[in-house]
Amino acid sequence: MGVRPLRAGRGTYAAGMTSSSRPGLPGRAEVSVRPASAADAEAIARVQLVTWRTAYRGLLPAAVLDDWDEPATVEAWRAAAVAPPTPGHTLLVALDGTVVAGFAAVTPAELAADEQSLAEGATHEVTALLVEPRWGRRGHGSRLLAAAVDLAAAMDVVRLQMWLPEADTVTARFLEQAGWAPDGWARSLDAGSTIVRQLRWHTWTDTASDDDRGVQ
Repeated sequence: MGVRPLRAGRGTYAAGMTSSSRPGLPGRAEVSVRPASAADAEAIARVQLVTWRTAYRGLLPAAVLDDWDEPATVEAWRAAAVAPPTPGHTLLVALDGTVVAGFAAVTPAELAADEQSLAEGATHEVTALLVEPRWGRRGHGSRLLAAAVDLAAAMDVVRLQMWLPEADTVTARFLEQAGWAPDGWARSLDAGSTIVRQLRWHTWTDTASDDDRGVQ
């Protein structure tokens, strides 16, 4: 069994933020997280495209990043917002004022090969956690992650996991600071012209102590 990390902290998902750190933007900008709606689909697709092309240019093949079917992507996110396959499928957006700055998608987790279900309860998976680079360092990723943990806990999900490219040290550092850790599982994905190795990270959503779980 992999390492059991500290549990991700929970918090509020709305806050007033002075915009003095962004020159030329007077007053205050409200930052928040809420469930996505059909109207957010185009913005979610934009955040995904811009973030992938900016942050993952060195991690994913150019064909994956450049051969982009925008209409299909928009429709896929619209369907995810209005008609999720199960109650466990969640799509959240982070707002900076009225602008969608980032999003997170959570689904029931699929077991890896030869992996057994947890005796403690269900596991969900963060399949996407992206913040558009121009809105970075304003806490959007942290609020999205905290909201995902709280919503999972409200559904009696005991654990969240996320697959991350091994080379993505920036997101790995972010997850570690949020109380996540690798759980020992790895996989390799065929991305066409290259193989992308991923590590799986996880965190617990409940407040049970490690002693209660029998962890030494």
